[in-house]
Amino acid sequence: MRYVVAMGFAIVVAGLAPVFLSSHVADWVVAHESFESSDDAENLHMLTFIATNVVALLVGWLIGWTIAGGRQPT
Repeated sequence: MRYVVAMGFAIVVAGLAPVFLSSHVADWVVAHESFESSDDAENLHMLTFIATNVVALLVGWLIGWTIAGGRQPT
């Protein structure tokens, strides 16, 4: 059951991250760099967006794992 709860939280957090977090983080990272071409800026934006989504998936998994990891029956 612990795995199911962890997967549920991971899916929810990974679904919310692109809507509320990833684009803002990617915009912020790209705004603080200078580029010679627009392709470089777009590549960094895409990489940051995907990396933020992966981190959100892992954070959601860890939250679910922690919440479901309460006291186990003996």
